[in-house]
Parts: sequence; structure tokens; C-alpha cells
Amino acid sequence: MNVLLTGSAGFIGSHIAEALRDAGHRVRGLDLRPGADDAPADVRDGADVARLLRGADAVCHQAAKVGLGVDVADLPAYTSVNVQGTAVLLAEMARAGVAALVLASSMVVYGEGAYTCDRHGAVRPGPRPARDLDAGRFEPGCPRCGRPLVPGAVGEDVPPDPRNVYADTKLAQEHLAASWARATGGSAAALRYHNVYGPRMPRDTPYAGVAALFRSRLLDGRAPLVFEDGAQRRDFVHVRDVARANVLALERLAVSPPEPGGLRAYNIASGEPRTVGDMAAALAGALDGPAPEVTGGYRLGDVRHIVARPDRARRELGFSPAVPFAEGMAEFARQPAAPAATPTGTPTATPAGAAVERVGS
Repeated sequence: MNVLLTGSAGFIGSHIAEALRDAGHRVRGLDLRPGADDAPADVRDGADVARLLRGADAVCHQAAKVGLGVDVADLPAYTSVNVQGTAVLLAEMARAGVAALVLASSMVVYGEGAYTCDRHGAVRPGPRPARDLDAGRFEPGCPRCGRPLVPGAVGEDVPPDPRNVYADTKLAQEHLAASWARATGGSAAALRYHNVYGPRMPRDTPYAGVAALFRSRLLDGRAPLVFEDGAQRRDFVHVRDVARANVLALERLAVSPPEPGGLRAYNIASGEPRTVGDMAAALAGALDGPAPEVTGGYRLGDVRHIVARPDRARRELGFSPAVPFAEGMAEFARQPAAPAATPTGTPTATPAGAAVERVGS
């Protein structure tokens, strides 16, 4: 299979390129940074995209501006790369007759995860108010009665509830891909990544940010700072498992698309929830560093718990994660941190928590 891979020089994209080649496929890269398999190109440039689509059988779309953003001033940059870039890519795919797309989506489209109230059953709590967080009340209550909730795993059919500009644009990408599939008869798989970590993660990137930020502090001999009470639940999935999921999805689309003329979403996750405190402790232990410090601080807009039910990916794609949490975290802790990079490929130091514009990853 000939695959056009956008974001091919990025953290996840570079692993996908290797996995595709190892599986016997041919890869053409599209990225603004050195390391792509072709001359630097912009996913927002129709001529660049059209040139690189020649001879392609499928597209694996990883290019995105990542991170949660700072304020509404970020809206134009996020929509330019994530929404406009995806629209340009899909239009050129339609012109070229390329009918298979694997899209990098994200668990951020869900907002808060799944919860159950012992009185009202399944509920979806809204954003946590600052007054509760200031008082150290981190667990969301039932939106109907305020009673404590039991968190659970979220499936792909839960209605989306994006809560920041990045999440808005990732959901927009899914909607655009679904419209493209309906109009062209193509098929799309949206892989909703959970917290991805592993080798080549740039230093201090906000993408899976806590892992990178914790490691950076430990490498400097400082304790990782854990927000809230450290009991926030996440699903940490290794980048090589994510790369393999992309290969499996592309191969499934080539043989028997699960939803011809439509888009099918998949959680790409380990299926083994861990707390943020667990992850900080695992990194500190692997590096023989200082114990994590729980600060009680918070970021307004963060969700409390979001973990996945990955059964659909296992059933339909044959995906099962292979890298255990402890092994993966130990490897990640000891790997040299890659420098953050601008879209031009120039290494740059990035302030903790700042968004990195990476058109190709």
C-alpha cells in the first residue's frame, strides 16, 4: 500500500512511518520540518497536497496544532492548521480519488468521562467551577442532585462534549472527514488517542503534557509537581502501540472498510486506567528522583477522569496494546528528550505549559 502520511516528522508520525515500512508499505511524508520523506510541505497548501497524493492508496492524517491553547487569541491558529488543513487535504483526496483515510483524533472530544450516580444512573457532569477547585473539591458531583459519582470507561458512542479550542478542532476534523466520506463514498477511521507517551516526545510539549513536564523536572533533579490531589484517572498508551493501531486501521480500510461511505471512531488506549500520581511516581522511581509533590493546584478546564473502553478497536481492528505501563514508563524516563520544534524545524526551548505549533504532528 502507498500511504501519504501527514505529520511524518512528528513524535507520533515518525513512529507510524517506521511501523508502516516494517509492515511492507510505502510511505510518502508531508511535514514542514526536516525529517519528512519529501521536501517540506504544508497541509494547508493544496498544490503541496495534490503533488504528494499522486499514486497514494490511502492517507494517514497526523498533522495538527496540538495543546490546549492559552486563550481565545489561539482560535485562528488552531482552526488554520487543524480545520483548514484538514479541509484542504480532504478536497485534494476527492480530486485524486483517494478513498481511505485514517485520522488522528483525540479523547479530548469527550470532555469529562463516563460517570454513574446511584440515584440517576449514567450522567455527564459539566465543567467543574473554580470555586469547587479552589476549595479542593475535585470530584464532580451529579449534575441533577450533587451526589458523589462513580467514574467509568467511555465508549465511542458517547456524545462528544469538547471543552477547549483544541478539542473543538479535533471534533471538527471528524465531522469534515465524515462529510467527505458521505460525499465521495470513501471510508474514514478516526483514532481517538488517549495520553500518548514514549520515545521522541519533545521536551515540555503540552501533548500528553504531564508525562513530558514531569520527566523534564526529574531530569533537572526536581520533584514533579502534581496538580489537584493526584487521583485524576487517565489512560496512558505507548507511542509504538499507537503506531501499530494506525497500521491496523489502514490495512482494515484497504481490505474491508468497517463503515463504507462513513467514519468509524476508535478509542486507542491501554484499557488500564492509572492516576496522574501513579505516572509521576513511576517516572520518579525509574529515574531514582525525588518523590512527586502534590500541589493542590489546578488548570481550569481540565477534566477529572477520562479513561477509555477500547473494545471496538480490539474487535474490529485486532488492536491490543503490547507495551506494559511500568516497562513503557521506565523506557520513556531514560530516553533522551527530543527538543521542541517549530514548524520550520528549528529547535526551540518551550516554556512549560505553552502550546507548540507543529503543523506536521
